[in-house]
Amino acid sequence: MTADRPAPAIPAVPTATYRLQLQPEFPFSAAEAAVPHLASLGVSHLHLSPVLEAVPGSLHGYDVVDHSRVRAELGGEEGLRALSRTAREHGLGLVVDIVPNHMAASPRHNRPLWEVLREGPESPYARWFDVDWDAQDGRLLLPVLGGRLGDEAEHLEVDGDVLRYYDHAFPLRADTGKLPLPQLLDAQWYRLAWWRLARTDLNYRRFFSISELIGVRVEDPEVFEATHAKILQLLRDGVVDGLRIDHPDGLADPDAYLRRLNEATGGRWTVVEKILADGEALPAAWPVAGTTGYDALRHVDGVLTDPAGAEELAEHYRRFAAPQADRGGVWGATARRAAYKVVQHELATEVERLTREADRLCRTSPELALRDHAPWALRTALQELLVRLEVYRPYSSTDASAVLTERAAAEARRAFAVPEEAHAVDTVRDLVLGRAGDRPEHEAFRARFAQVASALRAKSTEDTAFYRYVPLLSANEVGGDPGAPAVSPEDFHAYCARIQRDWPASGTVLSTHDTKRSADVRAAISVLSQCPGRWAELLDDLAGRDAGGPGAPDGQVAWAAWQTALGLGPADPERLREALLKHVREAGLSTSWTEQDPAYEEAVAAFVAAGPGGAPAERVARFRSTLEPYTRANVLGAVLLQLTMPGVPDLYQGTEAEYRALVDPDNRRPAAFPPEEAGTPEKTGVTRAALALRGRRPGAFGASASYTPLAAEGPAAAHCVAFARSGQVVTAVTRLALRLEEAGGWGDTVLPLPPGRWADVLAPERGFEGHVRAADLFGRLPVALLERTDADGARDE
Repeated sequence: MTADRPAPAIPAVPTATYRLQLQPEFPFSAAEAAVPHLASLGVSHLHLSPVLEAVPGSLHGYDVVDHSRVRAELGGEEGLRALSRTAREHGLGLVVDIVPNHMAASPRHNRPLWEVLREGPESPYARWFDVDWDAQDGRLLLPVLGGRLGDEAEHLEVDGDVLRYYDHAFPLRADTGKLPLPQLLDAQWYRLAWWRLARTDLNYRRFFSISELIGVRVEDPEVFEATHAKILQLLRDGVVDGLRIDHPDGLADPDAYLRRLNEATGGRWTVVEKILADGEALPAAWPVAGTTGYDALRHVDGVLTDPAGAEELAEHYRRFAAPQADRGGVWGATARRAAYKVVQHELATEVERLTREADRLCRTSPELALRDHAPWALRTALQELLVRLEVYRPYSSTDASAVLTERAAAEARRAFAVPEEAHAVDTVRDLVLGRAGDRPEHEAFRARFAQVASALRAKSTEDTAFYRYVPLLSANEVGGDPGAPAVSPEDFHAYCARIQRDWPASGTVLSTHDTKRSADVRAAISVLSQCPGRWAELLDDLAGRDAGGPGAPDGQVAWAAWQTALGLGPADPERLREALLKHVREAGLSTSWTEQDPAYEEAVAAFVAAGPGGAPAERVARFRSTLEPYTRANVLGAVLLQLTMPGVPDLYQGTEAEYRALVDPDNRRPAAFPPEEAGTPEKTGVTRAALALRGRRPGAFGASASYTPLAAEGPAAAHCVAFARSGQVVTAVTRLALRLEEAGGWGDTVLPLPPGRWADVLAPERGFEGHVRAADLFGRLPVALLERTDADGARDE
């Protein structure tokens, strides 16, 4: 900026953020080059993926190895500061994603972990990591070997004070380098092991079931200071303005962590990646602005989904694919079976540690009523209670009995053949609820239970059941409820009113680096809820006599593959193949990441090549083209709802234009600016207009704003979702456009506007007052954004 034109002021609370997925192919300099485009788009802040030093080559940055340095592959600290300066010159602040829960379990790159492996539990860094030193004979299990130790020993090489295994490197304990290999291995503070032993023998907390990420104990004040010093410095220096907190549910005490962080940052705008179950509220005690917005995503997608059609589609799916009830046929049963699978397999070592801790608490309790429980009974009780938690976890600031209910306990008791042994359920529940003691070890057990619960919920629901129950893939999204994919307009409005009242600066999203399908892909798939019969007929026709389709190994895969192809549209078949292979491995029904069935996976790949990725895909493409007007209505409706509903909208890179992406890594490809405008050209215009309006009238959308539902009147009233913001802005979108057309259109339906004169922001030559005919309001586009223009609602300057 010139001397006479100072840089625009950056709001403390963003009006809108724009997510950039940094990686070596898209470093700080690429983000800096995109700043003029993003500033012209109308956002107030750039939202950066993690910026601290990560494993070399990482495409995401969540595998942090050094909290004290900004990542060199992205341009280092100078590159980040240069990006910040350029952003500020254009009136943009920076929000940064931070990862408090875990680090990369890569000793070669993670120096604190290296020191722990070299010096053991006496290392100053031992307090950093969540390690159970009472297990594995006091050694940290490292499941890195490709086979059993005896088969891999020839690939172990001593190099001075370092032990090497292919590209892995491990420190040797002092004075052990000259020992024979068996004695040398036994003398270390760690145990190198076959990777398959992680499931049962691992003794460090990890991220879900990912052994390559080791849990960090940020509940320790010294660890907090060490792991947050650089980020806090960047905040103090004005390089960074706000934070996104990755996976706080993995922490021992999210409440205490967020209080400490809030104090350290001086109350900077902070949102947390907290996934809320249906009906669950964000803990009121958390000193944050709100969530990252998956709860908003569910409500936006849900209000644009036809409830009756979704139910009919599920019936067609069950007929076509014939899944067993608990293996993809019924959502509740499928989710429960997936939870049992994960708690007994992927999280077996975590449950075993909980069992040991519960057993120790019971055996040493001064309360005799807690004694005499067999470890197997405690383990069973733990498993049965964990799978019945319907939220991610309890918190220290909330009533745990509200989530670990007596009803859940009653169900858990049925797992015991002998009623007297079922008392273990009451004992475990008392331990979790804090009724069995308040010593530090009791508090530690409660924290451990909550951490395991959050890993179980995420792994079993989002990463397993979502890939098994597939009637309407647009509903299988983070924070979603595939068993109830639709949200009524009344529930949508109630949600928005609640957010405006309680969390007005919370985030809202439609697409992220973690969504399984981008918003535009989901918008196309969601239309199937309005034409379930036509979709079922098409798949029956494609399948012919074989219910699985051309070469499909099973009907569930075929159904999911064709829906994926419909949502993605014409694209490189390789993207589809990779997404479907990930799909079947996550489902874990016929193959998995750890027990791969090559023949089955080859059949899936062959099916994708012959079907969704081959000539038959032209049939689906033609069908997709017939749905284009209704997909367009969903795309534009979702965009406008997100950008004008309560909260701070976060746009994912490239989504201001058409953006079709599948699950990661497909959705983490380097961004291009400006993005190519194709498919739905109005999308960019709607995005720019809504963001400009937010910037022009910040008071209409901020903490003191109001949210008022507007009810249409007439035969097609249910097809209009509308609301007013602070008497200055009106949003109206078409809901279920295909059903609307089938019913004969808008007819005499009207939308009563609030008092005043209203200009169409998307077509300024148009103006409205009073009761507006829906046919006129939606004559140009399936959405309308109105701004009050009379004296009482004069535009903010």
